Amino acid sequence: MPTKYLFFILSISYLFACKQETTSPLPVAEKWRPTYHFTPDSMWMNDPNGLVYADGIYHLFYQFYPDSNVWGPMHWGHATSKDLVSWEHQPIALYPDSLGYIFSGSAVVDTGNTAGFGKNAIVAMYTHHNDKMEKDGSNVFQYQSLAYSMDGGKTFTKYAGNPVVKNPGIRDFRDPKVSWYAPGKHWVMVLAAYDRAKFYTSVDLKNWTEGGEFGLPGDDRLWECPDLVRLKVEGTEEYKWVLITSIQKKAPNGGTGTSYFVGDFDGKTFKGDIKNQKWADYGTDNYAMVTWGNTPGTRTLALGWMSNWLYAQNVPTTRWRSTMSVPRELSLVKEGNDYTMISKPAAELKALEKSKIESKDPQGKVVEDANLSHSKIVASFTPAQEDVVFSLSNTKGEHLDFGYEAKTHRWFIDRSHAGLSDFYQGFAARHYGPEMPPSAPQNFEAYIDATSIELFINGGKVVMTDIFFPMEAYTRLERMGGGEMPVEVIGLGR
Repeated sequence: MPTKYLFFILSISYLFACKQETTSPLPVAEKWRPTYHFTPDSMWMNDPNGLVYADGIYHLFYQFYPDSNVWGPMHWGHATSKDLVSWEHQPIALYPDSLGYIFSGSAVVDTGNTAGFGKNAIVAMYTHHNDKMEKDGSNVFQYQSLAYSMDGGKTFTKYAGNPVVKNPGIRDFRDPKVSWYAPGKHWVMVLAAYDRAKFYTSVDLKNWTEGGEFGLPGDDRLWECPDLVRLKVEGTEEYKWVLITSIQKKAPNGGTGTSYFVGDFDGKTFKGDIKNQKWADYGTDNYAMVTWGNTPGTRTLALGWMSNWLYAQNVPTTRWRSTMSVPRELSLVKEGNDYTMISKPAAELKALEKSKIESKDPQGKVVEDANLSHSKIVASFTPAQEDVVFSLSNTKGEHLDFGYEAKTHRWFIDRSHAGLSDFYQGFAARHYGPEMPPSAPQNFEAYIDATSIELFINGGKVVMTDIFFPMEAYTRLERMGGGEMPVEVIGLGR
């Protein structure tokens, strides 16, 4: 048998076997599989979608392709949690149909039955992507549709009147995020229209009226997965609106990234400072970050996809690809006339903390433990003239370094020697955060989970997220510089 045909048969057999495993229990030991981050049981995952809280359950839908570990015809995968820590895999929620693939979107609880589907229906709004129209050269192959669930998100019925928002002639027209605007008693939808965000309003989720738009003059970058949230300024009674948008290129450390603008919203139009685009994460691996709808209390919770389109389809995991970030709580702080979005690990992550990992080194600069690859590292210091570096390493000589660079006053994550990197030429690199005020006290929380670090700096004013692929687990933490510094290391796990 010719080699090419044998390879084809083996490939099909592998994919079929993996597809059959999509509802099997999560393997307890699998190379590079994280412990407390959400991953698909198998195959491809990207953007979080339809994040909504209903009847005590957090729902996570996500872009999913059940037939391969690379991107393909998109479905909505589904998982649920009662505590944002332990996730249960659910059957696929939405499949492609005659109108197209099921691209990114959002979900709401229609408590007032505005759509007429039923009181407390979970209504999903998503982009239909018509691959045939795209291949035929049409510029209107993306449009917005509805599906609804009357059984708590277990099953969805697609609305017979889809699409509910037709394409106005924009090639990239997708990722609707819907929320309720109480002052106007109407729904608001923000979606990405190539290089800007467009806003629509509706009283019934079915009929939409175009409102304002927001973009950067002369910007040639593709926008995706926008979100509009109202956040309280810490320590005040002031509220501001934040437009979160993911950008397909030219993020601070290259490739894709999640940015935001702070401004005001009148129910139809967002007004923000076009000269003050900020970044929700300065690492390379937090994209498509969106917030949960209908959460109890006043918290705003968000989740991002931990990867980068530069290399997402080439990372060395095979049974499954991609991981979600830890859930994060968002708020605002005001310093002078400037607003900064704060991103902190959700309080529920405290439940992961097992026990402190103690250092046996008299100076406390070295910690050795088998659980370091699933841990939380906490420290604070006042910068001096030397770098402060934390290095996680294994017996193969691989090491992930992070810390504070004294000469530039910037935090960094360095994965130059962290493990496998040959799948993308620019993967092995040092990534920097923004410049910090010289000599200002610094603190951080670092969440480590097998193949990722999420670094929350100075109470979440700066966040950096990077992924990496060591050939064996890190079991040693060494601190260099910083003088006398208490460092707390806590083992994490479910």
